[in-house]
Amino acid sequence: MARIAVIGAGAGAMAAAARLAVAGHRVTVYERSGTYGGSLGRHARDGFVFDTGPSLLHLPAVYRDLFVKTGKEPLERCVTLRQVDPASRHHFADGTAVSLPNASRAGVVQALDRALGTGAGTRWAAFLDRAGTAWDRSRRPLLEEPLDEDRGGLDRDPYPALRRRRLLRPARQATTLAEIGGWELADPRLAALLDGYALSYGLDPRRAPAAAALLPYMEQTFGSWYVQGGMRELAGAMYERCLLRRVTFVFDAEVVRVAEKDGRASGVELADGTYAEADHVVLGARPGPGLMPGQAWGGDGDPAARRAPLPGRFVVLLSLRGARDAGAAHRTVVHCADGPAEQAAVFGGRIADRPTVTVLRPDDPSTRPDEAHEAVTLTATVAPHGPVDWTDPALRERFTGTLIDRAAEAVPGLRERILRTETRTPAETAAETGAEGGSVPAPALAGAGGAFLHPGNRTSLPGLYLAGGWSHPGGGPAHAGMSGALVAGLVVEGDGFRGSR
Repeated sequence: MARIAVIGAGAGAMAAAARLAVAGHRVTVYERSGTYGGSLGRHARDGFVFDTGPSLLHLPAVYRDLFVKTGKEPLERCVTLRQVDPASRHHFADGTAVSLPNASRAGVVQALDRALGTGAGTRWAAFLDRAGTAWDRSRRPLLEEPLDEDRGGLDRDPYPALRRRRLLRPARQATTLAEIGGWELADPRLAALLDGYALSYGLDPRRAPAAAALLPYMEQTFGSWYVQGGMRELAGAMYERCLLRRVTFVFDAEVVRVAEKDGRASGVELADGTYAEADHVVLGARPGPGLMPGQAWGGDGDPAARRAPLPGRFVVLLSLRGARDAGAAHRTVVHCADGPAEQAAVFGGRIADRPTVTVLRPDDPSTRPDEAHEAVTLTATVAPHGPVDWTDPALRERFTGTLIDRAAEAVPGLRERILRTETRTPAETAAETGAEGGSVPAPALAGAGGAFLHPGNRTSLPGLYLAGGWSHPGGGPAHAGMSGALVAGLVVEGDGFRGSR
């Protein structure tokens, strides 16, 4: 039985902790804040309850596997899952709108044809077919296997882009998501739909490789799921599973250094000077300066340190008077009129004038005090704290008003119903998680020479492993859960571990 120190209590860290405890190891989790869950946060006041991080679960099979492997009670006995239908509603700048059914390729084709004109659905379906080919080519090395030094061919883009004929010039293929939208989808609304998927994950469509087509493919193929009571309920179920497996949690315990002895990780040092020995250390948080020994990264150092901070999220929590509309969609995306301008602002450290806004209206009685009220969350991807000073009260108030005005395009009379408004910005995210600028990690992507991959789960320092959104295979609840499984496999089975089959 080995002593294992886990840094952080986010989804990836807890997934690793539960699996390692089941394997017979003595696991202690050190969390800098006063609670578990990481980005799976919750805000509650006067009977209104809001998710402050991810609000929907994709690829629930990741957590079904976790709960099956760590105890007798399956996931569905610990939380209530239901598919969201429609999966999303989209409002475009020209006034058209479309509701996309959940996990129904034929239904999506019909909806797009009705809303955008005959042929729109067929073009989208053909795009998803190509995205499916990319999924088949890259799924296992990208999501289910530890990242090897040779990267398993993930430097190359698996998306089979169409060749674009050009008069008297060589044919070209789309290499970015924005080029797929412009060249293959041939409709600005379909392009906005595609760009919106990338932006919601904090990716710039102008630079994200064509392999980012996997993001809409995964959602529209495997569906979108809501956890009754909010995603915090999933975090709570994971925490309870860890306790059941005798994982120890130490809260308000910030780890400032991973110790090294005789060429391997030997424990962790806390901010109060406490030192805890360990045979293995799992880092489930964004590495801060000085946290990891220099040799842990190998010769190139931390790859993330050489990049500009990723975008964050601006979140507005609205407590509303008045009942939820019976036909309201759980998730509505209000797209902007000028996508490239918004992307230039977000990824250039500025504020977009008319951002793309996601409106979340869960049909869940536990999120509101009674049926005469409604809890609504507005979210926009924004530049990180630093380039933009998100602590400026006037700026926060002005941008909050911008999001409310944009959301009102899809929810008439929204402003008149507001009882209370509360705002969370990348500044709060930075303070709570320690992530530079309040950045939110994106999923790993193949292609672009490996520029969109994350550090592997094993490090160059024996005994030190990486789990969670800042490591392979990247951000998002499903990806974080996968990283925990990969780390547990590496610790239990050694470097020969090749992923579950």
